[in-house]
Amino acid sequence: MNIEHYISQLLYRYQCVTVPGFGAFLTEIQSAQWVESANSFFPPKKQISFNTNIKNNDGLLANHIARTEKTSYEYAISAIQYEVLNWKKELEKNRTLTIKNVGSFSMNATDNLIFTPSEQKNYLTSSFGLASFIAPVVKREAVEEETTVEEREVISLVTEERSGRSYLKYAAIFVLGLGLTASVGYSVYQNQITSQRVLVEKAVQKQVQSKIQEATFFIKSPMAPVTLSVKANKETKLPYHVVAGAFRDENNAKDVFIKLSKMGYKARRLEVNKHGLYPVLYGSFATYAEAQKVKNKVRESENPEAWLLVESL
Repeated sequence: MNIEHYISQLLYRYQCVTVPGFGAFLTEIQSAQWVESANSFFPPKKQISFNTNIKNNDGLLANHIARTEKTSYEYAISAIQYEVLNWKKELEKNRTLTIKNVGSFSMNATDNLIFTPSEQKNYLTSSFGLASFIAPVVKREAVEEETTVEEREVISLVTEERSGRSYLKYAAIFVLGLGLTASVGYSVYQNQITSQRVLVEKAVQKQVQSKIQEATFFIKSPMAPVTLSVKANKETKLPYHVVAGAFRDENNAKDVFIKLSKMGYKARRLEVNKHGLYPVLYGSFATYAEAQKVKNKVRESENPEAWLLVESL
């Protein structure tokens, strides 16, 4: 069975896809980028990385294969183990391995795996349909404009001698001005009377409205106010968990839980899962960064097998 296709499907929906016995593919959202040297824009995407230390089976890949292939969970586990065995043989033989649409592996001089993610597929669903593009460089040319000043003829004002009839013109203009002033004054007077009438009507209407409201809505003996208490839901589901281990014996899970609690961790015991195991957590966190920080600290100090579980609990 080729499990590459199923890994690719899960990377669209989850931040961590573990291949039991081989390692885990982790995704992190990367914002849009502008590469100045290539004059190119790249949309947001999920950047894929690989962690060889996360090898425990979290059931995600096996359950997905079992549902898709309509087969049993045990058969899916066997198919994954067989494919991982082939991968390791190819790495030993050719020192390289390519997983389609995910990335490629190579062995360095110290026999450590080097992972290079594939750039051909974007697993961020919100960037669906967006592709990178090259923006051509805009070259600006300075254009010198020549300004010319046109010479215009000078206009000279020639004063004419005013005759005696000019006084008659001024007198006619004066009489006309008096008439216009009287007309404008009468219009202003009429506007003032109209404005006063409108103000009086508004005041009367306001008094009538207040009487109506008082007669309609004033209650001498109001009922006591009703107080509703709303109980706040304090339960908040945290999606990121650092797993110390999953135990077949419940007593072992209980001992580990007590030990972690004494060490100062906000340890948790989960209910037995469908595989009959009792998981024990170092703690649960609201963000991926917090969980990753605790996981790295635990691996360096006490438990190199600790791993990250992404699920709302």
